[in-house]
Amino acid sequence: MLKHRGFPGRLPGTDFQFTIRRPNPKGVTPLIRRERYRDRKAVDRKADTVFMAALWAHFGTEPFERGNLDAGRLSWLFGREVLPYDDPFDPTSYESLLIIDETAARAAFPDAFDDEGWA
Repeated sequence: MLKHRGFPGRLPGTDFQFTIRRPNPKGVTPLIRRERYRDRKAVDRKADTVFMAALWAHFGTEPFERGNLDAGRLSWLFGREVLPYDDPFDPTSYESLLIIDETAARAAFPDAFDDEGWA
């Protein structure tokens, strides 16, 4: 499992994690598309925004390996702002490649973007 060095481990002051420390011995948690409802808590929306900003800062428009990125956090963006890059895509592999859909990310997280780039 690739560890993304320098990637934030969690949202400061919360229990929202962005990375995992080691592979799951029971098997890889699959990536799924989770629905984001309008009534989600503000801290949940902030976690998504900060995670998307971190993804953009580290990977930009280049494909990236899932590695030690948290499946739960990725699943909130998967299928919309973060798309499979591999064909066929294996949602249960740490080596699967993903890519950011820049247009969708900018539309979904406008407050994470400023003139200087992602906050």
